[in-house]
Amino acid sequence: MPSTAPADEHRTPVLLTLLLAMATFMQVLDLTIANVSLPAITGDLGAATSQGAWVITSYAVANAITVPLTGWLSDRYGQARMFAIATALFTLASFLCGLSWTLPMLITARVLQGAMAGFMVPLSQSLLLGNYPPEKRGMALAIWGMTVTVAPIVGPLLGGWITDNAHWSWIFFINVPIGAIAAFGTWQLLKDRETPLRRRPLDRIGLALLVIWVGCLQVLLDKGNELDWMSSNFIVALAVIVVVSFSLFLVWELTDSHPIVDLELFRHRNFGMSALALSLAYGLFLGSMVIQSLWLQTQMGYTAQWAGYALAPVGIFAVLLAPLVGRGLQHTDPRRFATVAFIVFAICFFWRANFTTGADFATIALPQLLQGVAVAMFFAPLVSINVGGIAPERMASATGTQNFLRTMCGSFGTSLSIALWTRRESLHRAQLAEHISIYAPQTAEFSERLGAAGMPPDQVHGVLERILAGQANMLATNDVFWLSGCLLIILIPVIWLARPPFGRASVNVAE
Repeated sequence: MPSTAPADEHRTPVLLTLLLAMATFMQVLDLTIANVSLPAITGDLGAATSQGAWVITSYAVANAITVPLTGWLSDRYGQARMFAIATALFTLASFLCGLSWTLPMLITARVLQGAMAGFMVPLSQSLLLGNYPPEKRGMALAIWGMTVTVAPIVGPLLGGWITDNAHWSWIFFINVPIGAIAAFGTWQLLKDRETPLRRRPLDRIGLALLVIWVGCLQVLLDKGNELDWMSSNFIVALAVIVVVSFSLFLVWELTDSHPIVDLELFRHRNFGMSALALSLAYGLFLGSMVIQSLWLQTQMGYTAQWAGYALAPVGIFAVLLAPLVGRGLQHTDPRRFATVAFIVFAICFFWRANFTTGADFATIALPQLLQGVAVAMFFAPLVSINVGGIAPERMASATGTQNFLRTMCGSFGTSLSIALWTRRESLHRAQLAEHISIYAPQTAEFSERLGAAGMPPDQVHGVLERILAGQANMLATNDVFWLSGCLLIILIPVIWLARPPFGRASVNVAE
């Protein structure tokens, strides 16, 4: 009887890649899918818009905090088992989110959802690397990376369509069948190929310090603008707690024999440089997506669904080019791909920095289309540099640390972008208001024309106020994109601080 082992060995990595990509896509999608649905969620649950922001940040903070636990838990229970459990609990949390009838209930479910998501991305990455031969890992990483970068783009599109055509709860219910298939299928494929188990003590002090400084920093960033930053005693107290707890965290993690975050990994030059470039760029990317979505809906009159349509073209080149990038990584310096990605990102950001309030749909969508080229070349090259040369027994810890930084920077980048956007809008509004008065010739002429057309004075004032708000908001949006583009250009030399060899053929994860 002929053996089917070769066929099974060929099919298993492909099927595993699809299942892991499904799970990763689902959890990264949930970072952004609620963005365009916030007005509907807060309105339905009777909450203020500022309170609704916790639907986003509670998920992101829980996600970032649990990522460093990935290495310890996967050593203790096995990577495949932990991935299946985390995916199943994520699916349950998604179901609870959809059932929520109060904002506190929704936030609680989002915390559980984010906590489980924190395990899923690094474990999916580690399982992928462990089940592909070294020469094919570039392709696998390209496909996997495409899900991580395209999901934040599909999120607003899907969230907008669901919100406009059904009910916001379905942005969470759609995870249930996907999560169930991914959890069950992955466990069935890998239950007989589980990674070796090791019992290590848990760094409880390091974990507590991590929770304190990350949680307090996120609250500081979210509430800082609203409370006028250092004018508030609450914000000052949070800042002191962050500085003290972060300092203690660094000292403890560098001296503890079993740290929750393996800071020793940063002694590897390539790991440190690629993690820095990847995390900061991802924060800029995610922050820009949120700002653009808010701008389109609050200032340009787009519905949630049409805002999603305007952001969606970025996925076209991301999907088409990802396999080519994966093949190219086998014989091309990954720093070249990453440099092109950062340059294209910067070009798109500078392009948006010149938008006006008269921008039509095509004007908004074109830089999104070009940005897909950058998305395709962004993730896989930097991850290949990041994990190259890492010992097999430290792979789960390395992927966990890398994803912790990326997720944390994504959350902080979003909060900082919104804070900068709001602050610059107030500044531009004050500056523009100085030129709008009854004594300004252009204002007087414009008001007279509106009055001659039969518009009463109070409506004339309303029109001027809307124009003022729209222009101030547009200038603030331009500022955010201009700064983001400059920061991406500055990050390019960081990529080239990494040095070959990048371990494309030497990364050897335990079977």
